Amino acid sequence: MAGVQPPPLRSLDDFLLSSARFAVPDVRDLDRWNNRIINNLLYYQSNYFLSALGFLLLVGYFQPFQLCVGAVVVTLFFLGFVWAAENQAPIRRFRRNHPSICVLAILLASYLFISVLGGVAVFLFGIAFPILMVLVHASVRLRSLKNKLENKLESIGLKRTPMGLLLEALGQEQEAGS
Repeated sequence: MAGVQPPPLRSLDDFLLSSARFAVPDVRDLDRWNNRIINNLLYYQSNYFLSALGFLLLVGYFQPFQLCVGAVVVTLFFLGFVWAAENQAPIRRFRRNHPSICVLAILLASYLFISVLGGVAVFLFGIAFPILMVLVHASVRLRSLKNKLENKLESIGLKRTPMGLLLEALGQEQEAGS
């Protein structure tokens, strides 16, 4: 974790308001759409983290125990997947070739496990909804020149960020910065 630094918080104007440009992604060009998502995840990671944390705190205020159970389950499934992908070559190849399916599998496995425990609503609104908000914003937010420059610095290794490490764990490091 040495050398990992959180990126600055982007202004609300840049993130959502007047200077922000949005467009529906071209669903026929999945590589370009994936590139947009990854680069926006890297550039706006502090904003996404604060947005998700705010929503989690709101849900945690009303349902603290179920939220904690959901967070522990998702974290354990994610860590188990990362460990399996690092130690098993077939899983590693599958993770690199099908990253979206892997994320959905982690969320589905977490959902099924939590449904057995009874915390379905808390999981859906406390964990999955912030992730959905982040992915929708990352999908429709057009990249700026500053966004592209920051992502290039991360991709050549001059800057390491928490989102960069997460994307690397999910097998997306080759996509970042392209």
